[in-house]
Parts: sequence; structure tokens; C-alpha cells
Amino acid sequence: MILCVRFRLEPAGEALLTRLMELLGEFTPTVEAAPPSEALADVRGALRYFDWSPTELASVIRVRALALYGVDCVIGAGPNPMLARMAAREARPGVTLVVEDPTAFLRDRPVVALDGVGRATARTLCGYGLDSVGRVADAPLAVLQRLVGARTGRELWERARGVDRTPVVPNAVSLPHSSTRGGTPMLAAERSFPHDEIDRTEHRKALLALAGELGARLRTEGQVCRSLALTVRYADRSTTTRSRTLPEATAHSAALGSLAYALHDSLGLQRARVRGITLRAEGLTGAEGAAYQLSLDPADEKARRIEAVADRARAKFGPRAVLPGSLAA
Repeated sequence: MILCVRFRLEPAGEALLTRLMELLGEFTPTVEAAPPSEALADVRGALRYFDWSPTELASVIRVRALALYGVDCVIGAGPNPMLARMAAREARPGVTLVVEDPTAFLRDRPVVALDGVGRATARTLCGYGLDSVGRVADAPLAVLQRLVGARTGRELWERARGVDRTPVVPNAVSLPHSSTRGGTPMLAAERSFPHDEIDRTEHRKALLALAGELGARLRTEGQVCRSLALTVRYADRSTTTRSRTLPEATAHSAALGSLAYALHDSLGLQRARVRGITLRAEGLTGAEGAAYQLSLDPADEKARRIEAVADRARAKFGPRAVLPGSLAA
């Protein structure tokens, strides 16, 4: 059983999320944060150990969050992360919504309610009369794959039947599911602004820092990523997400930064009040098995050599030992 806990944090209280994760960690080690205010927890072991129902465990978590941190929460429970998140979106404060029959819970919902179904996919499906989750579940798999592609069609078909193979990853950070992860490994980094930020320069400085952080983490772990996803969170807590595939799998911070800037530019923000920015590296794979296009650009080769030296300095003296000039100011 998976719990999705949505803490009702004030903007200034988002720093409490780490402590609230520790609270959940008292019941299970399998806790995945989803900033700014959500968490997934695999509590199957806790339910057996305490001999509690999901509702009873959720009540204890809610009381402790209120007593220790003054934070209320809404909690949804289901057999997998997708159903737990959907339940949490509908749960009322003080009441835990538990999905016990996935088929009945999903059947009459609009198809856009499923993880991974955006507006474009929903329009395609609705154009063929597949406007509800139940109708998608009843459709032949081959039909869905012809409409939206082989991989997406299979994932859609499974989720319409209540199947979500995405695991809860301990000590990881996930994002709200505006697009499907499909179980693909990823890394994420986030920056929250001290106030609603409308300055484009500050947005780009945050993107530069995030790209550098992700690049350093990828190189340290011997990985490269195939794509980036950018999520911008606004003052009203709404979000916009854009993703794009890299020309080649990489962990080069300059390449990640350039794509992050392009994603940001594609949003066309005009004095938007931005609360935070999250950058996600997706499609991770081992660097040793990735193809690398040789560059004849001496500037690019020089940047990579400098990057390697900076990585060694950070490993010895800390993550802020070497910074771009615009971030050091």
C-alpha cells in the first residue's frame, strides 16, 4: 500500500518538507519527496508491523504533523503511486481516501485524469470516443498503440486498468506527474525563490545553477541523461512543464544549461510571478555505454577539460569551491 501525503504548507513553510520526510521515515524507510509539499511512502511493512489499516496509519501521521509542526495534510492511499496520488487529489482534510477497488475508482473518470495524459493525447483519444478511463481500459491494446505509439499506448492501457509500475524510490525527489516517467531513472534539482520572482535574469541564474548541479551529480555517478524536463511553479501554486530530448546523451553542464535556457524561453513568460524552478534529468544511462560525437570545436573541448578540473576541486573542497562568475557574485 502506498500513501500520498500532501502537506498544506504556507509558502514560507516549504523548508519544513525535510522534517516532514523524517516524520514519515519513522514509519517506513521508503519515502520519496515530491516538492514543494508532497511525499510518497510505501507503508506495506508498517501496516504489517503495527497491524494497522491504511486509514489508522494515516491518522497517526496527520496528528503528529499537526502536533510537531502545526502542518495539516490530506492523504490518499492506493496499491500504487498513481492511485495514491489520484486519491490524495480528491481527499478532504481530516479524511483519508483509500482506493480499494481500482477498476471502480477509475472507470468513470475523464481520460485526462491519468498520469501521462496531457491535452494533446486527450484530444487524440477523445476524437476516437475514448474520453473516459473505462473506455480506454476496454479498448484493444493494439488500437491504443496505433493512436499514440507503442510504448505510450501500453503504459496508457495499463494505467487505465489501475496498473502503475513506477516504484517509490527512497531518498529520491520526484515531481508532480504532468508527464509520464514510465519507471525511467531520473535526477531532479530544485530552487525556490525567497519571494515571487519576476526578474528573468534571476530565473536564468537559477537554471544555470540547476544545470551545473545536475551535471556534477551525473558525472559523479558515471551517468548521462537523454532529456531534460523543466517545471516552473508560480505564486498561485500552479505549474508549467516542458521537456525536450538532447541531441546526444550527456552529463556536460554547458549542454544541459543551453537546453534549460531553451526550455525556459519556450514558455514565453512575461513578468510571471515565479515561486520556484525544478530541472529534471531523465532517461539516465551509464556514461561508459553512451555514444559521444567527437567535436572539432576547441572551445567545447576546453570547456570539458575545465569541467573535469572543477569536478576534482569540488570533490576536494566542497560543491561551492568552483562556481560560474554570475553565481559567485
